[in-house]
Amino acid sequence: MPVDLHQHVLLISATSINQWRVMRVVGSLQLVLLMALTSGAADLNIPLEVEQPPTIIIKTSGTVIALPFDPNVTMKCVAKGNPTPEYRWTKDGEDFIPPHIPTNRTGHTGGTFVLPNKNLVQFQGKYQCYASNKLGTAMTEEIKLIVANVPKFPKETFNPTVVDEGDPVILHCNPPEGVTPRQIYWMSIGLQHIEQDERVSMGIDGNLYFSNALQKDSRQDYCCFAAFSTIRTIAQKTAMAVMVKSLKHDNGSAHSSNTTQAPPLRMPGLLLPSGVQTEKVLLKGKSLELECIPEGYPTPKITWMKLGDEMPPRVKYNNFGKQLTISAVEEKDAGKYMCSVKNSAGEAVHYFDVIVEEPPKWLTEPPPSQLTVIGSDVHIKCAVSGKPPPDIMWKRNGEVFTGDPSSSRQVIDDTVVLHNATPEDSAVYQCEASNSHGSILANINIMVMNLRPQMLTGDNQAYAVVLGGDIMLNCRVFGSPTPSISWTKDGTHETLVGERFFEHQNGSLQIINAEYDDDGNYVCVAISREGESAIIAKLHVKDPTRIVNPPQDMQIISGTTAQLICQAEYSESLQDTFEVVWRKDGEEIPQSFEGNSRYSVDESMLKIMNVNLSDQGMYTCIARTSLDEVNATALLTILDVPDAPKNVEISELGGPRNVSLSWVPGSDHNSSVAEFIVEYEESQWEPGRWKELQKVPGNQATAELALHGHLNYQFRVYAVNAVGPGPPSGPTERYKTPPAAPDRNPENIKIHGHLPHQMDISWEPLLPIEHNGPGLEYKVSYRRLEVEDDWSWHLVKRHSFVVRNTSTFIPYEIKIQSRNSHGWGPEPKVVTGYSGEDVPTAAPRDVAVEVINTTVLRVSWTPVPHATVRGHLGGYNVHWLRKRNLLTPDKILDERHSLSFPGKRNNAIVPHLEPFSEYRLTVNVFNKKGNGPNSDPVAFSTPEGVPNQVPILTASNAQTDSILLVWGPPLKPNGILTGYYLQHHLLNETTLEVVDSQEINITGADTSQWRLQGLEEGSLYRIHLSACTRAGCGPPLAQEGRTVALARVGGQRGEFSTQGWLIGTMCAVALLTLIALMACFVRRNKGGKYAGTPPPTQRQDMFSMEKVKEKEDLHPDVESQGMNDDTYCEYSDSEEKPLKGSSLCSLNGDDTAGDSVSRDSLVDYADGEGEFNEDGSFIGEYSGHKHGGSVSEPSGPGPVTA
Repeated sequence: MPVDLHQHVLLISATSINQWRVMRVVGSLQLVLLMALTSGAADLNIPLEVEQPPTIIIKTSGTVIALPFDPNVTMKCVAKGNPTPEYRWTKDGEDFIPPHIPTNRTGHTGGTFVLPNKNLVQFQGKYQCYASNKLGTAMTEEIKLIVANVPKFPKETFNPTVVDEGDPVILHCNPPEGVTPRQIYWMSIGLQHIEQDERVSMGIDGNLYFSNALQKDSRQDYCCFAAFSTIRTIAQKTAMAVMVKSLKHDNGSAHSSNTTQAPPLRMPGLLLPSGVQTEKVLLKGKSLELECIPEGYPTPKITWMKLGDEMPPRVKYNNFGKQLTISAVEEKDAGKYMCSVKNSAGEAVHYFDVIVEEPPKWLTEPPPSQLTVIGSDVHIKCAVSGKPPPDIMWKRNGEVFTGDPSSSRQVIDDTVVLHNATPEDSAVYQCEASNSHGSILANINIMVMNLRPQMLTGDNQAYAVVLGGDIMLNCRVFGSPTPSISWTKDGTHETLVGERFFEHQNGSLQIINAEYDDDGNYVCVAISREGESAIIAKLHVKDPTRIVNPPQDMQIISGTTAQLICQAEYSESLQDTFEVVWRKDGEEIPQSFEGNSRYSVDESMLKIMNVNLSDQGMYTCIARTSLDEVNATALLTILDVPDAPKNVEISELGGPRNVSLSWVPGSDHNSSVAEFIVEYEESQWEPGRWKELQKVPGNQATAELALHGHLNYQFRVYAVNAVGPGPPSGPTERYKTPPAAPDRNPENIKIHGHLPHQMDISWEPLLPIEHNGPGLEYKVSYRRLEVEDDWSWHLVKRHSFVVRNTSTFIPYEIKIQSRNSHGWGPEPKVVTGYSGEDVPTAAPRDVAVEVINTTVLRVSWTPVPHATVRGHLGGYNVHWLRKRNLLTPDKILDERHSLSFPGKRNNAIVPHLEPFSEYRLTVNVFNKKGNGPNSDPVAFSTPEGVPNQVPILTASNAQTDSILLVWGPPLKPNGILTGYYLQHHLLNETTLEVVDSQEINITGADTSQWRLQGLEEGSLYRIHLSACTRAGCGPPLAQEGRTVALARVGGQRGEFSTQGWLIGTMCAVALLTLIALMACFVRRNKGGKYAGTPPPTQRQDMFSMEKVKEKEDLHPDVESQGMNDDTYCEYSDSEEKPLKGSSLCSLNGDDTAGDSVSRDSLVDYADGEGEFNEDGSFIGEYSGHKHGGSVSEPSGPGPVTA
């Protein structure tokens, strides 16, 4: 802030420190300043800290009616002023001391008093309240207190009213006065209303008027009732009697005494009103009621008109045309009205002179209070209107004020003029205007003073607004004359102007659409000729609140939990005032802290547990701080099961067993109905149990039902939508169907032959509700097929029947028909079945085998005659026995296997034979009863095959130009070994490509090691070794080795060479010895079967391990490879007993690189689960130990270095 302005503010504070203390207090009250204005200005509202005359702010006005059941009556009079006003009351113009007036905290007596209901009548009258202090006296208008008594009719005795027929009659009610509204009724003693019409009616005054009396009007109990609804009271007048005398004929005839004559004609007249003309005066805005009640015979007709003008459009005719009513009359409704009554005897008229007046009222508003400076002229004008014109009385402080023409205080008609006003002219002036219809009174506070500007807003008040919001900086000032106000910012001398800055009449500065640059200090300066004052307002512009993740519309199933998210960002400085409020359909959701509330608000999430249909609606999230708020709305839709259908009705269609069911669907609760389920319950077989009868699409509301006979039904319907099934409708009335013959025959007929000479027949019986009547039984009929025999039949009540003494496996025709006491079911269908089976009696002949390769053969035979099967042909079994391995012919084996081949066939493929073995094979036929005899055995041998992979191959004792290879013979030679086939390849160590290859045929079958000579020093070689028989060579086993580089040998070459040879030889001998020992151990404990075959899971794990090891073997690290037991693979010299612990080696050479013919022949059926096609290929399962494919193919063990 610049120094000069700052000093200016300090100077004001220093010279007016006491006033500033007052202003800070006043500012806290947040009073509104209204400056002194001329007579056309608004009323004053001066702070109470400033001395001022009384102003009445609460008062009782008008008429107060004290009802009998009210406990008390309160007369209110409250005024403000400084000093605090004192009160006094007058009653009927005399001073009145109320009985009980409370005292406030300051010890002053209040102006309000309470009158108890007891003996309240003595307080009835007109009251006025006066509030006074040293600056003047204010007063209220007159308050009229009326104490309502319980209205009663006086006790009276009435003589009967006797009139001639045709004369008029008036029954007077004279109802008691009481609290309005009041209603009058004419009734009999039995509370029957007296009938009213054009002839008989009640007037506005409550009297009952008869235009002419008739005989039927004679009665003794005409009663007038007055009802006062406000005090809940009805008063009854003593009953009155009317006697109507009939007119007799006097012509002397014989019947004259018994004959009455009609009433004579009577000229029309008016029972009400009397005279020729009536003056009617009423107030503007009230309802005009004009009434003409005629008399005469016949009953006259009434017409209305307005002389010289048309009837107002608001006119209404009541009470059978006798009453004219105009609501809310205006001045133009005034004038002359005429009613005319006319009958055949003449006519009568009456005139009404209607005058519309009004009580006093302010032309615009009551005269305003005024604040003015000393020496000015004050004009107080009392502008009123009324008809007749009101008289104006002026008072000053409650006393009559007439003014003095020779002084500065004058009263000129409706205006008080104060010339060159002084502080002594300050007072409360009263203007009272009155005419015959009432009066009005206004208190006008006149304050004449000079006062320097006083700040009512505290200094250094802090304000905050969010970006884009509006803010009002307060600068409430009081002074006389009115000070001028200006605003500056941050010490500048320029007044704030612009589209976003507005200075209000009360001095406040409004900033629209606040920006960050608006942040700072604002100075409000108030200046008048009496002095000046200033305050500072500090404004802070903060970040607005905004919702970054509003709630989304969602659909949720009833009974689940709904989660509505509302994440907001806001200014950190407003964190203490930030809150998130949720509303449903505009109503705030209470945040209950009790555990039983279904609503839970957790930071930015609203959870509604166990939602139901009442939770559906619009949810509004309101994120708000003390400065702003934003909201976002989402629609929550509750999905629920459909409501139960209504109005389920039954109607017959073509007969009593064909009905139509209709219903009215209930609400689908926001999920379309997919289908309706019709259920039934019957009282005979399963009473109380509901069962599904029919499904109907969701867009239909009817179902046609075919019913069973002899049942007492009732039905119900429920709807199903995506949420689930809804509740069922209420059950229909019982619907009974007549009995009838069965509608269907048994189904699912089964014929079995459990014994050779009988046939068992069974079927699915009819359900109890399908009986359609009593006495259900079944007719079982049967005869041999294709034989012209008569049907044999039996009636049974159970659902099975046994035909005995039949031939073995003979075809029969069977049919089953339902019947009950009302007739037979429909003609049954015929089914075919066979009598009991027996085992086959013949064996296949001409069995021959054709060896396809070392492991597969084809077997063929001549099928058995059909008659010998004695049942349904099941197929053929092939059995084969492996007697011996031709490598060890002295050892007898007993390996039995079999395969079943279903259906009619004459050949089959037998897989999984062992090469170089001797077999015996038989074939038999089978049916459901069992196996037939075996055929004659056929002997055959399988040829030699290629050997399995050698189990182990090591490359060791490497020299600069040679490598020693050591291996073991194959576990399954599959023939007589003839030698080995060795290949070695020189590899490029960078690309692993083959640079050079060499082949060697090793003819010694017992050879187990070989030194490769003539190799390049320091080079990498890949070696492949295969075992061979006369059928060929088996799959190779790969190994890699490296010759020694010359630099590594150095001066110790001779010693190293000698030691390496010795070590390699010793390792090979030790390895072969260990393998032999293990083979002996396995042979003794396993009896020639696989001991080292792991379970399938373990074999898979080994396969993965071996794949990894194969990759490692491609890049061996010569220096890191040691004597590791895992790199050895033991083997047996027996073809049949592989050693335990050799699982890392290939135990199934046939699967990888065995006989090529054998592999190709099994490809077509390896995936077929042991079955062949009808042309002889394998289609059955086979039994026995499966060697082939039992172990995953390894790539070979890792190298062993010595």
